[in-house]
Amino acid sequence: MARTAIKPIFIPNGVEVSLQENLLSFSGKEGKDNLVLNRLTNVNLEKESLTFNPKNDSKEALEVTGTMRALASNIMIGVGVGFEKKLEINGVGYRANLKGDNLELSLGFSHPVVYKLPEGISLELPSQTELILKSINKQKLGQVAAEIRSFRPPEPYKGKGVKYSDEFIKRKESKKA
Repeated sequence: MARTAIKPIFIPNGVEVSLQENLLSFSGKEGKDNLVLNRLTNVNLEKESLTFNPKNDSKEALEVTGTMRALASNIMIGVGVGFEKKLEINGVGYRANLKGDNLELSLGFSHPVVYKLPEGISLELPSQTELILKSINKQKLGQVAAEIRSFRPPEPYKGKGVKYSDEFIKRKESKKA
């Protein structure tokens, strides 16, 4: 079993971490975030690192400790640098517009699809067919990107739809008579 749960996380420059009972608080140039720790996890905060240890030797404690370490690492990266996901829209007449907090997508339906961006997610539109989502919360960012993609997932024949910029669409040959 890989014991990544007990490896220390080094705190990067520009990120401040504080520990109060079962709450880890992170602050950096991108923002602030908190992590509520599980009761089966011990945390040691040193000057330059965070270490996580299970409170007992049970399998559940080790699993939860690994999860807490991964969540803390993601929050640390998020408040320090931030996360971003890029989406592309492919198809004739398919485009995106931003109106306030609402993303308006024209995806070949008889009506535009309107999506309200949740708090903590920012959106840039370099062109009408490119979307760049940014956030300090990796989980929320992935969820929002998946919801936008689900309005019109890419189809395998012409590749029309919303896809991640690094996603490869395996194309199919059209049916022949």
